[in-house]
Amino acid sequence: MKRIVVGGQIDKEEVKALVIQYGLPEYTVDVKSDLDAAMAIKTGAADYYIGACNTGGGGALAMALALLGRDNCVTVSMPGKIMPEEEIRESVRSGKKAFGFTAQHKNDVVPIIMDEINKI
Repeated sequence: MKRIVVGGQIDKEEVKALVIQYGLPEYTVDVKSDLDAAMAIKTGAADYYIGACNTGGGGALAMALALLGRDNCVTVSMPGKIMPEEEIRESVRSGKKAFGFTAQHKNDVVPIIMDEINKI
């Protein structure tokens, strides 16, 4: 069973709904503040952090970057630019734990992220 926390600054409930929709039924998905979500990853209470904001990296990942380090985090979209699908998939496969994106891209990137998480 995987434990996923939704952080970020905006659209948390919508992101949670997408994570549930594209994840496997046995996953737990919780919405938390950025700090609590990042701490859950750091302490092992959760496996993945997914968050949205207006820039994809600021409010979506600031606390995760501070607590988990750049090696564990990736911005998969920013205004006007979505990371290519294969790069998003490789980020999950390579062990990234925190994923940030712009809220307007949530419907594009969450299904890809979850599809790869489902394979792990």
